[in-house]
Amino acid sequence: AAMRFTLLLVSLSAAAVAAAVQGNTFPRNGIPQLQDTRIVGGVEATPGEFPYQVSIQHEGVFGRSHMCGGSVVNTNYVVTAAHCLHDQTPDKLYVVAGEFDMKVDSGDEQVIQASELITHEEFNFTLLYNDIALIKLSSPLSMNDMVAPVVLPQQMEQVMNGTMCTVTGWGYNHEHGSMMNFLMKVDVPVVDDSKCHLMYGPSAIIDSMLCAGVDEGGKDACQGDSGGPMVCEGVLHGIVSWGYGCARPLYPGVYTEVAYYREWIDQHSIT
Repeated sequence: AAMRFTLLLVSLSAAAVAAAVQGNTFPRNGIPQLQDTRIVGGVEATPGEFPYQVSIQHEGVFGRSHMCGGSVVNTNYVVTAAHCLHDQTPDKLYVVAGEFDMKVDSGDEQVIQASELITHEEFNFTLLYNDIALIKLSSPLSMNDMVAPVVLPQQMEQVMNGTMCTVTGWGYNHEHGSMMNFLMKVDVPVVDDSKCHLMYGPSAIIDSMLCAGVDEGGKDACQGDSGGPMVCEGVLHGIVSWGYGCARPLYPGVYTEVAYYREWIDQHSIT
């Protein structure tokens, strides 16, 4: 699973890498690195099917490139994973809403520069605890058929084990794949925390994380999907955070459990 895993190794210090490997926390951001991050085992979405999905892009020497996913909270804020914003500055960060095909300009896209990056105060980059952040936009989004806010859970609202959830993104389609042009979607069931503890170890998975995936593997988020939405029964219950590899048997994807942070989101995203 990534920040999705291998991507990270390039930029982390050796000590941080050792700690990450030890904790198996491989974030799933799309910062070029050795491994991968995309939706695995999914199918193409349709334009406007997920109007809350955004692409978070870094502006470099050669223009903007997709780095992470995110979800529209309201006209002025997008929620994503904190690890996506590590070492980023608002002036080089853009949110693209209404996007579907990265290679084609449909006219529905809204490209807005970030004005402020709000990372959770207790975010731990090594263990990926509290892996949640907000991006304040420099100008408001226009809501329409292609761009709309996601429904947030109530504080501490539980999602039942076995609930089917949809994860979306432009990340890798397999562990050593490449980014997708089209927005992809995959359905995965919520996995019992105890099963997740068994695979990753009890200290790696804390209550404010949610695991999802199928035992046989083959369906998961991957590199480049980090920060993107996991929506269960119409509600944003998860944010793509990390995993071990992508879609490996017995290793579910790990998500930030949004219900733990509803009050934090409300406090920091007042329009």
